[in-house]
Amino acid sequence: MPATKATKVFQLNDETSIPGVGLGTWQSTNDEVYNAVLTALRYGYRHIDTAAAYGNESVIGRAIKDSGIPREELYITTKLWCTKHDNPEAALDESLSNLGLDYVDLYLIHWPVFLNPNGNDPKFPTLPNGKRDIVTDWNFVKTYELLQPLVALGKTKSIGVSNFSVTNLEKLLNAPTTKIVPVVNQVELHPYLPQQQLLEYTKKHGIVLEAYSPLGSTNSPLFKDETVVKIAEKNGVSPATILISWALWRGTVVLPKSVTESRVQSNFEVINLSDEDGQTIDNIHKVKGVHRFINPNWDPVVVFDADSKL
Repeated sequence: MPATKATKVFQLNDETSIPGVGLGTWQSTNDEVYNAVLTALRYGYRHIDTAAAYGNESVIGRAIKDSGIPREELYITTKLWCTKHDNPEAALDESLSNLGLDYVDLYLIHWPVFLNPNGNDPKFPTLPNGKRDIVTDWNFVKTYELLQPLVALGKTKSIGVSNFSVTNLEKLLNAPTTKIVPVVNQVELHPYLPQQQLLEYTKKHGIVLEAYSPLGSTNSPLFKDETVVKIAEKNGVSPATILISWALWRGTVVLPKSVTESRVQSNFEVINLSDEDGQTIDNIHKVKGVHRFINPNWDPVVVFDADSKL
C-alpha cells in the first residue's frame, strides 16, 4: 500500500476545520525551524504548530511569509505561556507581532499552571528550593475565562487547551464562566501513551485530541518496536508512517516534528490503516507498559493524575 500525502481534515466544534497533520516545531534552532517550515509548506503542509515558549515565532513568521502561500490557506497555532495567564490578550498580541500575522487559527493554554510573572526568570521562575514558582491562588478556569473574548476580537479563530487531563477538563467544562467549549486538547499521544480514556472523554464532549511527540522522543524506541515494525513491513512503509497513520486512524490530529528535509516530507505521507492494524497498535502499551516522555515537575500542582495513564 503506497503512502500518499495527508489530506485528512477534522471538523471542530465551532464549525472551523483543522488539517489532520501539522508540523511540530519544538526544540529546533532558528535555522532548522525556518528551513523545516519552508520545506513543509512547499511540500503541502498547511498546518504549523508553535508556541510563545518555543522562542521561534518570529522565525516561523518569516518562513510563512517567504513561502508565498496565502494566509487563508494556512492553519497556525500558538500557545499562551504559563507566566502570562493573567493577561492572555497581551500575550497573544506579542505572538501575533512575532508571527507577523493579524490572527492565529488556534490559541491554546500551554499548561494548566500559572507561573509567577514577576519571578526570577521570564519562562521558568523558580523558588529558592529549586521548585517552580507557581501562583497557587489562581486557577486555569480564570485563564480560560480571559481567553474567550479573544475569539470575538478576531485575534484567534478558535481556542483550546493543552496538557489537560480528564479531571482538569471536567473542572473547566463545569465552570459557569466557560462559555466556549475548547476545540482541541493537545497532549502527548503515541502507542506507549495512548490515553484511551482521555480520547473517549474528549470525543464525547466534541473536543479533538491533538498528538504531540507522536513518534516518541529522540532515538525513540517506537521506531524499533516489534509490533510497529511488523505492521510497517506488512504495509511497505516506515514505522514513522505507521505511527502517524495510527494517530489519524484514532481520530486525532497529529503533529510530528522534524528538521530533516526528507523526514519533514515523509512525515506528511500516510496510509489508510486497517482497523485490525490500528487495534493491534492500540494494545501495545498493555505489553510494553505506559511511558510518558514529556513530564515536567509542577509540584505541588498535579497536571497528570492517575487517570492520565489509562
